[in-house]
Amino acid sequence: MTDGTSEIDLWQDTAPTNRQTLPDSAEPFTERWYETAQHCRHCRLGAEPNRGPTGATGPIDAPLMLVGEGPGGVEDAYGVPLVGPSGQLLDRALWSVGITRDRVYVTNIVKCRPRNNRTPQAAEADICATRWLCREIALVKPHAIVALGKVALRFFAGRELGIVRSRGQWLQWMLPGTDEIYPVMPTFHPAYLLRLTGPAEKEAKWQVYYDLLAAKEKAAA
Repeated sequence: MTDGTSEIDLWQDTAPTNRQTLPDSAEPFTERWYETAQHCRHCRLGAEPNRGPTGATGPIDAPLMLVGEGPGGVEDAYGVPLVGPSGQLLDRALWSVGITRDRVYVTNIVKCRPRNNRTPQAAEADICATRWLCREIALVKPHAIVALGKVALRFFAGRELGIVRSRGQWLQWMLPGTDEIYPVMPTFHPAYLLRLTGPAEKEAKWQVYYDLLAAKEKAAA
């Protein structure tokens, strides 16, 4: 952890970013797991024109896990989550609350890039997350999870919920097949923030700031 800024001109380009390009920092995607994932055809994303499943980044004992939606073009090319424009904004958001990217575990609901960056369908998200994300959570055992955006929110909530109304409110999620309960903080996906301008952008950034701050405190408890 490091001292960030509490000013919300928040997330200026002067904030450091962690531009990881290889999935070698995430133990769940060992060579054996990664080879298995490469041949996954449990949902149709595996057959779409992409470079196969992306891995994850971060230490396997990270107290905080961030779960995004799915890989975009940059992530598909590099094989790791959230390293494109959304990931760079996420790095600055984390830094603003005193977190560096190398201290958190970052992954996605779906591992393969949907065609034309479309939103993953509910069935695709459920199949992929149940098969892969749940294994990651079981291994990492984070103290807190941040669900970035509505796709991640839907998986952890088990139903469709609006991210605008749900963000900032803790969910309690049970890992299937266990009695392990994990606190989940929904917040806006950085890609959503990139589409905003003016007062709406500033307000949403403040909301994400406080959501990440709450998650940081929960993870440290």
